Amino acid sequence: MADSDYESVLCVKPEVHVYRIPPRSSNRGYRAAEWQLDQPAWSGRLRITSRGKMAYIKLEDKTSGELFAQAPVEQFPGMAVESVADSSRYFVICIEDGNGRRAFIGVGFADRGDAFDFNVALQDHFKWVKQQTEFAKQAQNPETGPKLDLGFKEGQTIKINIANMKKKEGPPAAAAGKPRPLSSGPSLLPPPPGSKAPPPQSTLQPAAHAAANAATLLDLGGFSEPASSTDTWGDFTKAAGSNGSQSSSGWVQF
Repeated sequence: MADSDYESVLCVKPEVHVYRIPPRSSNRGYRAAEWQLDQPAWSGRLRITSRGKMAYIKLEDKTSGELFAQAPVEQFPGMAVESVADSSRYFVICIEDGNGRRAFIGVGFADRGDAFDFNVALQDHFKWVKQQTEFAKQAQNPETGPKLDLGFKEGQTIKINIANMKKKEGPPAAAAGKPRPLSSGPSLLPPPPGSKAPPPQSTLQPAAHAAANAATLLDLGGFSEPASSTDTWGDFTKAAGSNGSQSSSGWVQF
């Protein structure tokens, strides 16, 4: 179903009066004071509907909703709807019967707010129609729309402040990805529990080296050979065994 087949309701007013109006005598416009305002020809309900770009002013019976007259509106303001010169509550509309016959009648509202809503409903509809027309033109000719110019004008320059920019510190990406080399020296780990410690390094030296060290100590007087080969602990055993030697040896027997 096309969009023109949908009918939307723009405005509904429960009370409106219809008047027979005399022919226009001059170009000065219609005047409601020339109508017989106290004797309306018909009273009922007014509805404004839209179908596509067209708007329709419908005069209907309050109770049954039967259509009394209809005024198709192609544009506003225009020939189909005109305001009177001496009041904001009255309008002249052009009704059609569907057979090509037309007539101009006067309509009026008892409340100024109803007349205002009637006027705004028609304005909003045709404002929307104008926007839709412009959108359709732009879609067909996109090059006609406004273009955004981002180019530099002649002599125009830009400045970039890099004083606050800091160079990131750290190893290069290539160096950071390389594995760290292992130490070239031997790994010194503690011995496992219960194991014997290795002997001192001096005991692991060759026998010839040990003999040379002993000779050096003898030359420096570090060791002296005893005067006789007798047991040096003999005096201690004698002092413990005889009483006569106590005064000479200085040892006391207990």
